[in-house]
Amino acid sequence: MPAQSTEDIISGILVMTRPQLVSLLQETSCKFIVDFSVDYLNSLSLERLRHVALAVCLHNHAA
Repeated sequence: MPAQSTEDIISGILVMTRPQLVSLLQETSCKFIVDFSVDYLNSLSLERLRHVALAVCLHNHAA
């Protein structure tokens, strides 16, 4: 399977719902610790939550 392009990652994040984004952040394994509580993630605006998810996904994509 070919690696996702940056544009594909961004497009995917943009259409995700809040529960999907929270699940993505809980299930993504990174070389760094991503330790956000569900309460914290649910307190973020949807825009901010997408920003955090995008940062994690792009970091993993570059690794």
